[in-house]
Amino acid sequence: MNFKKALPFLTLGGIAFLLYVIHKMIFYGLNVNQKAFHYSLGTLYLFFTVLSMIIFKVLLTIKKRSFDNVGMSFLLATSIKMVFCYLILRPLLQVPKPSDPTERINFLILFIVFLTIETLFTIRLVNEKQ
Repeated sequence: MNFKKALPFLTLGGIAFLLYVIHKMIFYGLNVNQKAFHYSLGTLYLFFTVLSMIIFKVLLTIKKRSFDNVGMSFLLATSIKMVFCYLILRPLLQVPKPSDPTERINFLILFIVFLTIETLFTIRLVNEKQ
């Protein structure tokens, strides 16, 4: 794999690592107790990074085969990702009234951040043709 093909994955990994470190520092600064979390911060970042890398790979493959289907493939891949995220989030949603909603908010923020990264990647991918 040459550098140009690996660049999106390396960029995603670097951004995810940087966000993870910033997130950990914020939790440390706010004294957030992560021991009560169902999923650790590292596990969530790994989960979202792997899903994003899979979406990147799918979009790059679709781009080679049929450039016109990249946008629709992104929508389909994002929908599938939402199903996986719901399945992961389900144990957190089944708790009747959590005393601290930090973990739910944290999950939602991570979902939005990685969705934004994937959307920006897709926009750049679609704009390459012009």
